[in-house]
Amino acid sequence: MRTSIPLAGAVLERTAPRPISRTAPPEQYAPVVARSRSELDAALARVRATGRTISFVPTMGALHDGHAALMAHARERGDCLVVSIFVNPTQFAPGEDLDSYPRTWDADLAKCAEMDVDVVFAPDVETMYPGGLDRTGITVDPGPLATVLEGASRPTHYRGVLTVVAKLFGLVRPDVAVFGEKDYQQLALIRSMAETLCLTVSVQGAPTVREPDGLAMSSRNRYLDTEERRRAVALSAALRAGVAVADQGAAAVLAAAHEVISAADGIDLDYLELTAADLSAPRPGAEARLLIAARVGTTRLLDNMGLRLGGEAR
Repeated sequence: MRTSIPLAGAVLERTAPRPISRTAPPEQYAPVVARSRSELDAALARVRATGRTISFVPTMGALHDGHAALMAHARERGDCLVVSIFVNPTQFAPGEDLDSYPRTWDADLAKCAEMDVDVVFAPDVETMYPGGLDRTGITVDPGPLATVLEGASRPTHYRGVLTVVAKLFGLVRPDVAVFGEKDYQQLALIRSMAETLCLTVSVQGAPTVREPDGLAMSSRNRYLDTEERRRAVALSAALRAGVAVADQGAAAVLAAAHEVISAADGIDLDYLELTAADLSAPRPGAEARLLIAARVGTTRLLDNMGLRLGGEAR
């Protein structure tokens, strides 16, 4: 049985395989915290030595129920669950919210304990970028797919994302890594990177988790004041409107979604695009994605939904 361990300090090696299900209450559990490469290796040494599998959820912290859903998805796909918490500076452009990005360490650790996480990897910048950010060295070129949608607005963003994810994959060496479908372009690029670079990790997507009114859960939602929070629901409403007319074709989908945004107040639309599931041009009768990004006040939010053009929505 797993027993309570300190939330910080020495890394504890598990002495037995994790049971398939647990019967003790969550407060009796706490994840191992690894802050360095050596601590991470020590925490995972027995897992690797006994041939057990590792599932992995990379995060930037400020964990919410959407992250918890990713952890639950990953928990069922590996013997040992690792969650990383690292606010990656290279995916923020100058003037973006790196300094103000929410950092909620105590709450994040409690969430990881609640979700039965085995290891929390919380490196500092020096661990992830030895020598400093001005000497990042080799990076991952995300290719043409990173120049559209989010990449058009944030041209350096996905280079930073793929570089840090590749580093995390190399450090954790997971069998399975789980990412949310809410950041759909990111998921597509990470899958492509893993395939192109022959990385031995299965990259899996998990469905977007939503608030009761439809707003996609996001760490940046906490930036919204009461009025902005009310307005933000227009993003998911626009997507639902488009999905509802998917059987009428691409033009109808975009028209319905744009109609909702046009009628909403306080929405500064960045893009509203319909693509194929692989982010190429949409094709009648095929799986597609309707993607949106907009500012509500000073907060930039994104969302998407899947559908089938000319067929049933999903």
